[in-house]
Parts: sequence; structure tokens; C-alpha cells
Amino acid sequence: MNVPAATSVSPAELEARLRLHRLPELGPARFKKLLDAFGSASKALGAPANAWKSLGLPFACAEARREADVRDGASHALSWLERPGQHLLMWDQPDYPALLAEISDPPPFLFVAGDPGILEKPQLAMVGSRRASRPGMDTAAAFSRSLASAGFVITSGLALGIDAAAHQAALDVGGRTVGVLGTGLEKFYPQRNRRLADAMIASGSAVVSEFPLDAAPTASNFPRRNRIISGLSLGVLVVEASVASGSLITARLATEQGREVYAIPGSIHHPGAKGCHQLIREGAMLVETIEHILEALRGWQQLSFSPTVATVTHPLLVLLHAAPHTSESLAISSGWALPKVLAALTELEMDGRAVCESGRWFARVS
Repeated sequence: MNVPAATSVSPAELEARLRLHRLPELGPARFKKLLDAFGSASKALGAPANAWKSLGLPFACAEARREADVRDGASHALSWLERPGQHLLMWDQPDYPALLAEISDPPPFLFVAGDPGILEKPQLAMVGSRRASRPGMDTAAAFSRSLASAGFVITSGLALGIDAAAHQAALDVGGRTVGVLGTGLEKFYPQRNRRLADAMIASGSAVVSEFPLDAAPTASNFPRRNRIISGLSLGVLVVEASVASGSLITARLATEQGREVYAIPGSIHHPGAKGCHQLIREGAMLVETIEHILEALRGWQQLSFSPTVATVTHPLLVLLHAAPHTSESLAISSGWALPKVLAALTELEMDGRAVCESGRWFARVS
């Protein structure tokens, strides 16, 4: 079963968690409230309905936990996890993406098709209109190729338009990319991008979702999906968007999460530029080249990115020469914020001074 070897969750507890995960009106906050109150999902499932009511949980939650489709769905998820390349990450386990764990409402589960290890690598999100113009698509592809070539994982929502252009361009240069769905992994939407998702999985990238495998597309799922796109990433680049675009939701969430927001300007006569212009007025960084993004990250982490800095005197390299570390343990040991650590590790990796293997960072010996 493709759950972490270091997990402390028993098979019975995993099955119970999967059952809770399928209950109606049970989002991340209520899921965690149940586990905090009862100590485990297994005990929560066995608790009386009035105990659930005392926690302020809806009656529908308590009633649905014994329904056949809840049990069957959990069993199906366990079978799904038996197949190669299909994984489940849980918010209280060591392989959960550390940057995502910092947001206010991290998803309890992430179903992953592909390589879960890339979720710990430094990511930049690229989002924009589903009905993008041809120049917008070309711009998205150009930025994605450059950022992927610079070592960043490109993260987006696998929607039509800008999202698809960004994912495809990263693949075209041999880069890695992460697609975050607003549906379950077995209810892929939109179907027009199914082949792109398959190519991502086959090439060592990943497609992820917090929703049960059979969750269908509903309007409320996509804003929830957006917080994961921004939460996994160091920053969000909005390429082309109207003022009503869901991309502006992603940008707002990024700001709330303490992430950088970048926006590419356009013609004042083009409706697809108005959302980016609004973001710039609200404080997003105006971006015309990839160097603007790289410089912003360099200034943010208050490090010079010249090759002479990346020596054994670099604080992170000193730690890595002593022992391998995860990015999260580097943040603890160095006292740096995790986004700053991830940005610094990206530069060290680009300089050939550090390498990530199986979720742990090692110093390269020159």
C-alpha cells in the first residue's frame, strides 16, 4: 500500500480516516476536530451521535458514517492505493508537504498520482484564464519553460487555457509539474486535459487532489482547490485574467498565506489584462521577465545568488555537510522561515551544491 513507511497509522485507522473523509459537510477543520476530540478516526466512528452533536457537527455527518457507500468508498480507496504510482499523504505524517502544512486549513489528505516527492521541491504556481488569448498562452509557455529550466516545479490547476499551457511547457523542457484537481482523481475534469495529466504522471510529475476519488466537479470545490495551488508554492504568477477570474482567488489566498504574488501586465484594451492590472494596483509585483521573479525571491531571502556565496559557509550547506536534512528540519535548525529555506535550496541546487533525494537534501561534494 502506497502510504509512508514511517506512518503511525494502522490499516484499521487508515480505513476509518477514509470513511470520515467521505462524510458530507466534513471539511478539514471538522475532520481535525473529530480526531482531536476522540483521539482517532476509529474512536470517532464508534462514538454516539450526541457526542458528535456536542462538537457542533451537522446531523448529516453522524448519520452518514454508517452508510454503505461510505464504507464501500473507503474500501475502494484502499484498493486504489495498492496500485503502483498511487499514493496518499496525510497531514500528520512526515511526508506531507511542509509548506502546505503551514496554511491555516491544510487538507487532511492528498491523493497523489505520480511522484509525491516533487511536492517537497520548490514550486511556483502559474494561473490564468481558461479562455486565454494566443499571446497569453505563448507568454505562459515561455515563462513556464524558463522557470522549469531554472529548477522550479510548475504548479497549476490543469484547467484549460493558461494552466494547460504552463503544464505542457514544463514537460517540453524536461521539467516537473504538479496539477491540482478540483475533483477526485477518478473523476478527472476537464476531460480534454486527460492526456496531458497522463503525460505528467508518466514523466515523473504528479496530479493531486484532496477530494475523494469519485468526487464530481462542483463549483465550491475549485476555490478550495486554489488554496492548495498557492499553499504548495513559493509564489503565484498570474499570466492573464479578467476581474472575475478564479485566478484572482488564488492570488488572494497566496497573499493570505504569505506567498509572493506576481502579475504580467497587458493592454488596457484587453479584458484579459484587467485582473492582472487590479492585482498590480493591490500590490502584486509587475513582471515582464523571469529575472523579475528570480530577483524578487533573491531579495526576499536576503541572500546574494552569486556563485561565490554558495560555498560551505552558506548556513544551509553547513547543516547539510553535517547530515542530510528535510527542508522542514533545515527550517527548524537554521531558524529560517520555510519559504526562505526552499528558495535558498533552489539556488543551491541550480549551482550544483545541493541535491534532493527521497525528500532529503544532501550537500554535493565538489
